[in-house]
Amino acid sequence: MATVAQSNFIFGLRRGVTNNLCFLDDQTVVFPSGNNCIRYNIDQKWQKFIPGTERSLGLQAMALSANRRYLAVSESGEKPTITVYDLTHEQGRKRKLLTAGDGPAGEFLCMAFSPNSKYLVGQSGGPTWTLVLWLWERQKVLATVSSSDGDPVSQVSFNPLDDTQLCVSGPGLVCLLNYREGVLKRQSPAKVKGVAVLCHAWVSGTRVVAGTDQGRLLMVESGELRWDLDAWTRPAQLLETRSGGGRGVTAILAYSKGFMCSVGPGTVCVFENTEEMDSYRKTRELLIPPDPCTYEPGRAQQQQVATLCLSPGEDTLALSTQQGQLYAINLISTEISRGEPAHFEFLSSSFHTKSITGLSVCIRKPLVASCSLDRSVRVWNYDTNVLELYKEFQEEALSVSLHPSGLFLLVGFTDKLRVMNLLIDDIRTVKELTLRGCPECVFSHGGHLFAAINGNVIHIYSVTTFDNMLTLKGHNGKVSAVAWSADDSRLVSCGTDGAVYEWNAHSGKRESENVLKSCVYAGVAVSSDARTIFAAGTSLKEIQDSQVLRELSGDDVTYTALALSRSGKVIFTGTSSGTVRVVRNPLPLQQDWTEYQAHCGPVTKVLVTFDDQLLLTASGDGSLMVWRILDKESRRDKELSYTEEILITKTDLEEKNQNMQELKTRVEELRMEKEYQLRLSDSRYNEKIKELSDTFILEIQALKAKNQVDSQKLLLEYSKNLEQQRQSTAQQEENEARLEALEQSHARALGELRLSYQEQLQHTSQQLAKVGGARTWGGGGSPTHLGGGWGPTHHGGGGGVEPHLDSLRREVEERCEDIERLKKEAGRLQGVIRSLETDILGLKKEISERVETIQDKERVICDQGKKNQELEKINFLRNSMLEEQKKSMAPRDSAITEMKAQIQEMEAELKLFHEENTQLELHVSDLKLKLRATAKERNKEMQKVSPAHTHALHLRFQVDLHRCAALLQEPGQLKKAVQEMYGCYIRPGDVVEIVGVDEDIQREWARQRDHLEKTVSSLKVQQAKDSEQQQQKNLKLMRVSSLNRSLTLTLTLTLTLNLTLTLTLTLLLARLLPGFSSSAASGRLCVLMCCMFLPLPCALFYNILFPWCLLLHNSMF
Repeated sequence: MATVAQSNFIFGLRRGVTNNLCFLDDQTVVFPSGNNCIRYNIDQKWQKFIPGTERSLGLQAMALSANRRYLAVSESGEKPTITVYDLTHEQGRKRKLLTAGDGPAGEFLCMAFSPNSKYLVGQSGGPTWTLVLWLWERQKVLATVSSSDGDPVSQVSFNPLDDTQLCVSGPGLVCLLNYREGVLKRQSPAKVKGVAVLCHAWVSGTRVVAGTDQGRLLMVESGELRWDLDAWTRPAQLLETRSGGGRGVTAILAYSKGFMCSVGPGTVCVFENTEEMDSYRKTRELLIPPDPCTYEPGRAQQQQVATLCLSPGEDTLALSTQQGQLYAINLISTEISRGEPAHFEFLSSSFHTKSITGLSVCIRKPLVASCSLDRSVRVWNYDTNVLELYKEFQEEALSVSLHPSGLFLLVGFTDKLRVMNLLIDDIRTVKELTLRGCPECVFSHGGHLFAAINGNVIHIYSVTTFDNMLTLKGHNGKVSAVAWSADDSRLVSCGTDGAVYEWNAHSGKRESENVLKSCVYAGVAVSSDARTIFAAGTSLKEIQDSQVLRELSGDDVTYTALALSRSGKVIFTGTSSGTVRVVRNPLPLQQDWTEYQAHCGPVTKVLVTFDDQLLLTASGDGSLMVWRILDKESRRDKELSYTEEILITKTDLEEKNQNMQELKTRVEELRMEKEYQLRLSDSRYNEKIKELSDTFILEIQALKAKNQVDSQKLLLEYSKNLEQQRQSTAQQEENEARLEALEQSHARALGELRLSYQEQLQHTSQQLAKVGGARTWGGGGSPTHLGGGWGPTHHGGGGGVEPHLDSLRREVEERCEDIERLKKEAGRLQGVIRSLETDILGLKKEISERVETIQDKERVICDQGKKNQELEKINFLRNSMLEEQKKSMAPRDSAITEMKAQIQEMEAELKLFHEENTQLELHVSDLKLKLRATAKERNKEMQKVSPAHTHALHLRFQVDLHRCAALLQEPGQLKKAVQEMYGCYIRPGDVVEIVGVDEDIQREWARQRDHLEKTVSSLKVQQAKDSEQQQQKNLKLMRVSSLNRSLTLTLTLTLTLNLTLTLTLTLLLARLLPGFSSSAASGRLCVLMCCMFLPLPCALFYNILFPWCLLLHNSMF
């Protein structure tokens, strides 16, 4: 087949696998996902797949060899097997396939490699709990043994220093086994009966640390329990927040400094060796942080740790949890080194923990949305392989659909159908529709409609108004899937009742149908021309014109999902066994497909991206897999250009802008603070540099003086040593000459003695010969004569030789004694020479040491000189920077001086304003006194007026006032009439003082107004000049506001005085005219009189003064 699906990336972790996380190297981890083992590079974010074996029912356990070259994977099936992969090959080449042989063994629950990577041990399940040891490269079973007496076994491991010793642990069991002579022999187990042991780890060649479900650590040495320790030691507050998931030690990991173990939910404790024997100390705790994207952020902290693993360089710790998440932490980070609380981070991203129920892609963005029974909705980027958004809700999510624009999301929950916005950092609900338990919802290709399933009814809604446009009824069973045609004019649905219907999306009428009650359909797809429908269930059917044209059997599996490529040449299906099948279109008559191992659970959703380049599959095991489609025959259209627009609410944008502004302000403050701290540190460093330079100079001078003294001493000692060496050399030469002379004299003496003795011996022998001849001659003659003649001659001869021989002997002995004495003297001199040579060597060594010391000190002096030069350079730089700062501060100082001068000027002006205000207050007090005098005079005048005259005057004034009231619509005539009334009823003498007072007030008000206007104008000019300086501007504004308040107060007082005078006149008229009872007319007259006596701007208060005067008149009359 020309079309091939190649696995590219997978999101998810296979739970329930023993030891499901391992470090291959410092950047690569291995973990199971779906029905594959994944090699994931943490830095470069790529994945490589090691697919599982065909017909496998799922992974059970993993084990990595000590040399990190081989990976053993246990799989369940008809016959449990263990597959060993060689990780040095890029795709993980399969090396060996191991079985338990003919022995009774169940699934292998845990495994371990020996330290030399030659042996592999596997622990099978109950009821036999058989332990199998392989020489795996030869596929040879070396030994089998029952590791327990019926108790469960949870872990097996090799002694890191001994390939023949193993340890198994489980509830109530910690037992050592030895492999000897082809047999695995159990030792007596440690006394831990009744204790639920969950895990163990070797910390040395003889010691094993085991963890229990009660949070205790047991130390077993050589098969005997030595001590136990309570690892659950933490603050009470933290204990309350993390005590929801139990307190057991579920994982232990040994490393070079001690061991690490999980203690309770979401916590890893680090124990290190101490100086005491067999003692460990807890140094720090590492915590899983809360998840802010869930409605219960603390629930992430309740996850139990399943596996711990450490990178080869021991700088990264990774863990997997029983909820299917991967975390990692850098052990050499600054927080850990400072002893601060450290938190794990996601190793790649957060995964689904339960079955994925919905999957959807969009057109304008490389996004795929998924929902799961874990109540979360996640949005992934299949281009960068990262998790863009995710949010957890309180209800289970059953279906999801992405809008073609990638900006909106449709999610069907158990209680409602919600339309949501995909914001920059959140998924927010826009509209809720009352559709319960919606198992499928799909946007149309145009994005203007969406279809949602509710039981056996299909609803079509408008995206813009959210109105229910159509309701499609016809299925007898639950509708399982719907699909839009390419032009959105048709909608195809299938259900559990075996019916496949084609609907008109405009009228809601049923266009075609195909019903097979024996079929249960799970997925449906429609071709681009809307002529062919593909339905997946127990078999794959191709339907045209309401008839099944072709059918492809599932071959002992059920088709659970279906997707058709955009080109229409290939059909991708998911099966109930977790595999993905690629089938060509049209369907083949025989069972011809390509099958790929994908997931360990049934495939729930299958999708193809709009560019036909990627295939997306989701499964019940919670994994989402991305496949790359390789089609040699199809031609690629031009690639889609993805948009980068995002949604953000106005409130969030304003909040972010505000936060950015605050952060900028904070950065500016920090910058200024840092600059200030740098200046302070520069000054401190300059002082320290000065102190150090002075100290170094003093030390250098002291060292120079000391070196001079030491050098003089060394020179003296050196000269003395040279003199002694010369003397010893001369003495040695003299002794050698004497010795040589003595030896020569001795040799000469010996030679002379030898010659003399030889001559004497020769002479003696001659004499003896002569004597012997005489005797021979005397024996033939007269012996008596000879005998008488021999005796005295012989005696006399013997008496002459013997003394000479004695003397020679004595001389020889004396010479020998002299030789011995000279030899002793030579030996003594040799000893003296050797001692002197030793002294010379010692002196030479001391001289060399002194020379080295001098060189070291000179080197130190040179280094100190270099440091002094560097410090001088730094000092020069600091001084230059300080000068630059002073130069830059000079204009600021001048500006500050100018500002101070301006402040002084403003204070002087403020003082003048205060003085003028005081004068105005005095003037107001004078006006009040005049007002009191006027009131007294008014009372006197009122007492003089007679009642009859007052009554007549009142009646006449009333008549004239009515006449004026008739002219209210004509302001000019009204003014003239009022002026006539004023001239008629008011005498000049009565108003002279009042008018004078009013004129004085007006003149004073005008003068103050002119003065204040000039002051305000000058202040405005000065404010315009100083607009660049914010602080002075605020000061001026404060001054101006204070002046305005003073002016307002003055004007208020002035107006109050004018009103008081006017009302006084009004009351006087009222007293003079007692028959004046028209309250409206009198009120208007009061207002008109106020307008006449007040300046022109005060007439604007007509509408305010009239009601007030009316109220005053009513209160008086």
